[in-house]
Amino acid sequence: MKKKFSVGKAGTYAVLIFWMLTTIYPFFWVIQNSFKEKSAIRTQSFALPIGELFTLSNYAEAFERMDIGRAYLNSLVISVCVTLIVLILGGFTAYGLSRYRFKGRNLLYSLVVGSMMFPVFAVIIPVFRMEYAMNIVNTDSYLLNWLSVILPQSAGNLTFAVIVLMGFFNSLGLDLEEAAYMEGCNIFQTFFTVVMPITRPCFATVAIFTFLWSYNDLFTQMFFLRYEEYRTITLLLNQISSKAGTNYGMMAAAVVLIIVPVLIVYLFLQKNIIRGLTAGAVKG
Repeated sequence: MKKKFSVGKAGTYAVLIFWMLTTIYPFFWVIQNSFKEKSAIRTQSFALPIGELFTLSNYAEAFERMDIGRAYLNSLVISVCVTLIVLILGGFTAYGLSRYRFKGRNLLYSLVVGSMMFPVFAVIIPVFRMEYAMNIVNTDSYLLNWLSVILPQSAGNLTFAVIVLMGFFNSLGLDLEEAAYMEGCNIFQTFFTVVMPITRPCFATVAIFTFLWSYNDLFTQMFFLRYEEYRTITLLLNQISSKAGTNYGMMAAAVVLIIVPVLIVYLFLQKNIIRGLTAGAVKG
């Protein structure tokens, strides 16, 4: 049977198409101008980089003037560590709050949810003073500088992980876990061999969002990473305008180099995001 095409559906498609154009076209504009000379961007910014307009000099200059490789390394190390910490601690916390009944459980859950009310701007000063007292801020050690960012980012993402994972754990039955307990598995064996394989889509969703939030977090990194050799890719992007001046070609090339990896990760893992967010929505 043919589906009827209503006026409401046409309006919905029109809004989505308009939203897509306003979202995608600016990025497409940046990409095409990254392959043009600075003078061509000013006079022919909307022309496609074909023929004489095409050049790779902007990318060569971006790699020459900015240490993008080291910034990528710093961002990847920090984001991967934050993701692993959030998955482990968030998974244990969510599982404990979902499966165990103990005194103070409701209070603990309320504190977890209530922590979402405090933005990072409100707690960044005491966190900085605490880490400064621990001597892990502005040191000559890569590990300590990474740690100074990993700790607050992990704490900031734990609430999201606990809430999402708890919603999925609450939708699961206890049959498999009871069977594992009867077979002699302890709580950790049950969690890693029974619970985690079932909740893999939800863990994948938490991992993706945590990684992207850590990768794109500029505010926290500006506070704790002061020296140039420890700066991440987002800090590098923030400094492009001051380093490049009016060299819009190099600025566009740097923006593409920084943003494209995130888009690639999202395009390949978008199914896991949708599956994980909807997996615990229906019981059965």
